[in-house]
Amino acid sequence: MDIATVREFFMWCTIVNAALLCLSLVICISARDWIYQIHSKWFPMSREAFNITLYAFLGAYKLIFWGFIAVPYIALLIMG
Repeated sequence: MDIATVREFFMWCTIVNAALLCLSLVICISARDWIYQIHSKWFPMSREAFNITLYAFLGAYKLIFWGFIAVPYIALLIMG
């Protein structure tokens, strides 16, 4: 496998995961009450616990995105 193939792979991974991260953020901001109602039926939890869990999920996803997808793609771009 050559560098161009790996670079293209990471490019598409970055595009897809950035879109998913933005979509998740928009949905969590605009439909937070609806998401809480659905999940509180399945898993009984307080509103504060739900907010913490949602914040932790988005934070972890963002860290994984930058650490394992975006940064390697940027490094491959720099390598040229």
